Parts: sequence; structure tokens; C-alpha cells
Amino acid sequence: MGATGLFLCSFLVVHLYGNLLLFSGPEHFEEHAHEFTTNIVIRVIEILLFLAIVLHAASGIWLTFQNRKARPVRYARNRSAGTSTLSSRTMVITGSAIFAYLVIHLRQFFYESRFGPRADEVSLYDLVVSTFRMPLYAGMYVIAMVLLAGHLLHGFQSGFKSLGLHQVRYAQLIRALGIVFSVAVPAGFASLPIYFLAGGSP
Repeated sequence: MGATGLFLCSFLVVHLYGNLLLFSGPEHFEEHAHEFTTNIVIRVIEILLFLAIVLHAASGIWLTFQNRKARPVRYARNRSAGTSTLSSRTMVITGSAIFAYLVIHLRQFFYESRFGPRADEVSLYDLVVSTFRMPLYAGMYVIAMVLLAGHLLHGFQSGFKSLGLHQVRYAQLIRALGIVFSVAVPAGFASLPIYFLAGGSP
């Protein structure tokens, strides 16, 4: 769970960098996208990414099942509320919602640009920008980023803990980095549909 989670965090940084190139116009963005679709190393990492997503989701489901199996009768009152956070208590909910959105996201962009009927003709830049200018999709995207922020707020630190890397002397640093990461990365992604929906252009 921790290993796949931190791997996905590293992917988010790379993906955000590529997405932010949308602000500079089609040339830079398309050049970056072309490199990602033709570089053999990137293609291998892409496969590992899909495997990591599946393993991360499967691990989350398995851990939830094991926790409920260990305590089949729930507490009459939520005794963990004082020691846990909203982020930690809603990991299953936010994770499930993000996974559902990810399926839609991959269908809209990955499938259409790689395997769709007009894959050879479609401009990924035009596809992304036109989609982000759709109010319904833009709103759904921003909501997904809010849920991602909540998921990362607990998941970033939890990943280090599960791998035994959350040492006491680094605990405050990891916590601070986790907060910055969980806010900055989703905010960076969310800025794109907001910008283009508002009529922005490079």
C-alpha cells in the first residue's frame, strides 16, 4: 500500500508538470505528449503505473475487509474521532471516488488519444482544452482534486510510515511536506479547468 502510494505520488508530480505545459500553448504540450507516447522507457513506466493503480486499489479493499473482519461489530460511538483525522477516516470513500473518476479520465483522454476512432487525427491539446471548457467535466475534475487532496493529506504520511521511513526526527518534516504536497499538487491540477473554463488561452 505504501510503496504503490508513494510511486503514484511521484507520478502525480510528473503528470502535473506535463499538464502545466498547457499554459504555454499547444507546441510545448504536444512535444511533451509525443515524447511520452514514443519513449520506450516511458511506456514501460506507464505499464507499471497501471499495475500500481490496480495494486493500490486492491490493497485498500483488502485492508478495509481485514479491518472489518477483525472488528465485525462497530463501536456504538466513534471512539477514534479524537485520535484520527477526517482524512484518515474517509480514505476508503475518497479512494473509491478517485478511482471511479480515474476510469472516466482515462476514457476521455488516454483512450481517445491512443485508441479512439480518430486517434491519429486528434490533437491532445485541443482535446484537453475543449474538455476542460465543459462546465460539467470541469466541475467534476475540481471535485476530484478536492477529494485527492483529502486522500493525500493522510496517504502521503502513511506511505512513509508503512515503509518504516517515518522516523521521529523526520516526523515533523514529513508532516509538513505532506500538507504542502496534498494542497499544492491538487491545486495545480484544478487550476487548469478553472483557467480554461474562464476563457483563458495561452
